[in-house]
Amino acid sequence: MRDISTNWQRGVFVTGTDTGIGKTLVSAILCRAWNATYWKPLQTGLADEDGDTPTVRDLAGLAPSRIIPPAYAFQAPLAPLAAGDLENMTVNPGRLVLPQVSGPLVVEGAGGLMVPVREDMMIVDLIGRLDLPVVLVTRSGLGTINHTLLSLEALRRRGLPVLGVVPVGPPNPGNERDIARFGKTHILFRVPQLDAITETVISGLSGHVPLLDVLQQQISQ
Repeated sequence: MRDISTNWQRGVFVTGTDTGIGKTLVSAILCRAWNATYWKPLQTGLADEDGDTPTVRDLAGLAPSRIIPPAYAFQAPLAPLAAGDLENMTVNPGRLVLPQVSGPLVVEGAGGLMVPVREDMMIVDLIGRLDLPVVLVTRSGLGTINHTLLSLEALRRRGLPVLGVVPVGPPNPGNERDIARFGKTHILFRVPQLDAITETVISGLSGHVPLLDVLQQQISQ
């Protein structure tokens, strides 16, 4: 298992147990709490939306200097491999290099761990290349224990450090307890069910997550 402490000065990789799980929301909270730099190396689905980078920028109130543009941006709402195929483009791993920035970096993945990036690479392989500790975003409700434990197992089988889990949705103490116990991990913080997601809401959440203060101290050391 790689040492988390040696990598904290660079940042974290935010991934999830599924697509649409809340990775962008959690990334915005972390960026706001740490005044971090944000990077989503692989963006798809631009035919349907503006992408996650402007969303995080606006929700976290980040200055332009705190935004790293995606290395690849594809139109189709598909995995990077499939979206790239439609545009006759293959992801070059040489472009997926950790940016050099001042302060912490929040890197957001695309979909879950086993999403194909290219024929010989999945998101979990990208995490290994970037060598950052993982924040795993999960649903809070039914089915989350199975999906979360499988994701944790996949990460640990590859020796990738897991910082902890962030459940998103209505509170479910039983699920959190079992994930922490059977997954041998920590619940870093919780994101409740939100009626609206605005910069004000993100600011409030980032200011009331006790563990983030501790983590910020670790980054600063």
